[in-house]
Amino acid sequence: MALRRVLVANRGEIAVRVIRACHALGIEAVAVVSTADRDSLPARLADRAVCIGPPAPAASYLNVRALIAAAQGTGADALHPGYGFLAESPELAEACATYGIIFVGPSPRCLREMGNKLAARALAERLAIPIVPGSVRAATLEEAREAAAALGFPLLLKAAAGGGGRGIKIVPDAAALPALFELAAAEARAAFGDGTLYLERYVANARHVEVQVLGDRFGRVIALGERDCSLQRRYQKLVEEAPAPGLAPAARAGLAEAAVRLASALAYESAGTVEFLVDLDSGAFYFLEMNTRIQVEHPVTEMVWGVDL
Repeated sequence: MALRRVLVANRGEIAVRVIRACHALGIEAVAVVSTADRDSLPARLADRAVCIGPPAPAASYLNVRALIAAAQGTGADALHPGYGFLAESPELAEACATYGIIFVGPSPRCLREMGNKLAARALAERLAIPIVPGSVRAATLEEAREAAAALGFPLLLKAAAGGGGRGIKIVPDAAALPALFELAAAEARAAFGDGTLYLERYVANARHVEVQVLGDRFGRVIALGERDCSLQRRYQKLVEEAPAPGLAPAARAGLAEAAVRLASALAYESAGTVEFLVDLDSGAFYFLEMNTRIQVEHPVTEMVWGVDL
């Protein structure tokens, strides 16, 4: 089916990029705007702009019903969620399917499976992709203590749901575990509505490397290199570099192969990023998570590869 009109369900830089991509392909673009964004650049660039609510994102850009109504009202064939907001929402993807709108992204099943880090780790393990040694889950402090006794210290407490560095704590020793467990669980509940944690061995001398993948609806998946995002503050990425420096050729090829294998197993569609931890002492790499959307950092890959993601 040839797309005729796409609803861009976001704002700011990513909305501008999607609108320009649509126009380059001869596709009409409809921007959704809150009352605060009526005169924004996306609203001016789009073929049409539709107001979906007041400035508060919960009443506009995070409102699934309003987005679906806007897509139906403008006759949009597809909806592009961009990044942030509802980009990784299975509920939005399911609503699109219910009303015959193409969701420009992966399937609801894929969004759900990769949206939970424990499920993502389990899939990677089934595919023989290395994961950081850790526990299945730690719903209580006692479960965390048992897992920590087996893993040893230092270790990481991590939220099973969500991302963005929320709910992650480095635990140096057993004495620090109770307070940090409560803090991480509370942070995870506040950020994601789910306080479930799990534990991982802490790899001190490591690099954070992510592989850009693209998948189509015919089962083809490719990797467009990798980005090093090790320079971070409070687990928020500050600098991205591509190609990743200091990787041996075998490690670089192994990361790409593992990312493609994971995305292929998911029948992944659209742009996505598979994140890994590279242990500089051993040379081993470990799967961390998959971001089932285009990322803020995508222009770094675009500049190196010359591909408009």
